[in-house]
Amino acid sequence: ALAARITAAGGEVIYAATDVARRADVAALVELAQKRFGRLDVLISNAGIAPISLLDELRVDDWEAMVDVNLKGLLYSIAAALPVFRQQQSGHFINVLSTAGLSVVPTMAVYAGTKNAARTITEGLRQEAGPYLRVTGISPGFVQTNLARSMSNPEMRTQIAEKMNEIAIPPTAIARAIAFAIEQPADVDVNEIVVRPTAQG
Repeated sequence: ALAARITAAGGEVIYAATDVARRADVAALVELAQKRFGRLDVLISNAGIAPISLLDELRVDDWEAMVDVNLKGLLYSIAAALPVFRQQQSGHFINVLSTAGLSVVPTMAVYAGTKNAARTITEGLRQEAGPYLRVTGISPGFVQTNLARSMSNPEMRTQIAEKMNEIAIPPTAIARAIAFAIEQPADVDVNEIVVRPTAQG
């Protein structure tokens, strides 16, 4: 559906179904971009899941899934794109984090932990990037997405979905923040952007 919208707007798009928890899938996606366009300019790590719950519930499978997608997926993206960016002497990593990583609350310990780890990795990558690569972390608050569908706890899923319906901002708000970071001159690196609803505490 997104590809159709881009094409209808006059853009050019290619895509591949990608499981970011599989390193080979992420590497194949980067390779596809290189083959089709001859280079890779920006890699946005946006995939994330949030099957939140109290730690006492011991939903260990959910914990592992969050580590696989939210953390390993980010690392696999870096592993796939960093050599390409180094060879090109240009490139831009944009890692979508979360305001949950800025303020830890009950039920979100593991989710926030993965997002805090992702923030730390993003900052470490920025420091190691050198003079040609740019690194941006975007921390969204409540956004109208399908994130609640990843929640295996029905009560948590309902609570988050209701909160999203109440105050969430549209995904275009995050897209504009990403575009702002990308559109800066090559010698300007926007490192962190927090975008949340005005009504979010």
